[in-house]
Amino acid sequence: MDNGRIAEMTRRGVVAVRGLDAPKFLNDLVTSDVPEAAGTAKFGALLSPQGKILFDFIVFRDGDGFLFDLPKAAVADFMKRMGFYRLRARVEIADLSPEREVIAAWGAAGAPIVDGPVAADPRLAALGFRGIVPAGADMAADYTEAAIAGYDAHRIALGVPEGGVDFAYGESYPHDADMDQLGGVDFAKGCYVGQEVVSRMQHRGTARRRFVMARGEAPLPAAGTPLIAGQKSVGALGSSAGINVLALVRLDRAKEAIDAGVSITAEGVALTLTLPDWAKFTWPTTVAGED
Repeated sequence: MDNGRIAEMTRRGVVAVRGLDAPKFLNDLVTSDVPEAAGTAKFGALLSPQGKILFDFIVFRDGDGFLFDLPKAAVADFMKRMGFYRLRARVEIADLSPEREVIAAWGAAGAPIVDGPVAADPRLAALGFRGIVPAGADMAADYTEAAIAGYDAHRIALGVPEGGVDFAYGESYPHDADMDQLGGVDFAKGCYVGQEVVSRMQHRGTARRRFVMARGEAPLPAAGTPLIAGQKSVGALGSSAGINVLALVRLDRAKEAIDAGVSITAEGVALTLTLPDWAKFTWPTTVAGED
């Protein structure tokens, strides 16, 4: 029996937020309420006041505090932003990246047995499990060690984008990154930074850009390469694994091209676009006007 795969997520860092005011401090800032119980995690983001994603993360409950799993390259900026909002809140913010590491495990029913918080991935059950362990710790004996590229292939095959890899921070809304579909936005919670913009997009149904899945007819160019249908841009590539790739597209423009039988290409490589199985959004039935 295949006992699953486990990978050290070397591009991810760890930030701790602890203190008496930590739950309220965080819940007033981020798009989803932080987890209340050990062994659970939440997916969320810290937005700009204009509603764009500055950081996305997975946050774990850890004792009386919280551990954030986020891109290592974004740790310093995340801590600076948190410090800006801290004011008189009784919280402590620390970079634990030198002593902790993030792991991802998939392909087996049970959670890996590791020394640290581990939880089902809050974005999508099929992704597997996520955990934070001491740096240099042995990988779980009940899983087979794999490279981060193996995890990326698994994530891409499921159609799940990742901030800092598939899109640049400060440029995309949560709906663009499918966070509303993947448990990253709690529309029933109280106010948080950027909430008005996100709520308006949700209630008016104005989200037109989405990450979708794509399959190329040949090896694919780099992330960020424009997708072209005829003479019109319909989006851009995200990360790829073999001929499978994620793409951030204007749904209306992509559907217009599909309906008209116009090839969608990236540097000449033809692609077929599909929606992820978990998506609740659909291709538009009518084409929106240009803007």
